[in-house]
Amino acid sequence: MNDTLGRRERALLGAIAAALLVALIWLRGGLHSTAPLEQLARQSLELPVALADGRPTIVEFYADWCEACKAMAPAMAELEQQQKGRLDVVLLNVDNPRWQPEIDRYDVNGIPQLELFNGDGQPVGRSIGARSAAQLTAIGAALVAEQPLPQLPGVGQTSLRSGANPATMATPRAHG
Repeated sequence: MNDTLGRRERALLGAIAAALLVALIWLRGGLHSTAPLEQLARQSLELPVALADGRPTIVEFYADWCEACKAMAPAMAELEQQQKGRLDVVLLNVDNPRWQPEIDRYDVNGIPQLELFNGDGQPVGRSIGARSAAQLTAIGAALVAEQPLPQLPGVGQTSLRSGANPATMATPRAHG
């Protein structure tokens, strides 16, 4: 009788585990997610490739759990489609330790954060906080046209002093 009870318990635990696995896959968008944030991250170029290919680049620091990042993802996907071949969009997940050097280099301490680069791979600006589709379109158009960035709250130009290292430069968040 104990052996039969053990089999039933194992079968029940197996069924519960299978149901939880199915629920988890369903909640994450299936095996091949159609969530814009995951799609963009999956098709994103490697950062060194994007910065060296002669096109302006938008680097978004994001997290899967970030509601603002998820809300902004469809507009980022649309921007990437509108400017395909003229602008690179790179996504770096702040929860992935692989990107820690970039997180440190660009002083990321809030998301979403966009780092903006010209076609020569030089930093030209930063955007902190969620952006609307119209704002992203304006930022992307300015980068592609090599024009000044639009005047938006949380968007700023960057410039490097001759010989300055962006990894050691003081930023608006640095105090000291």
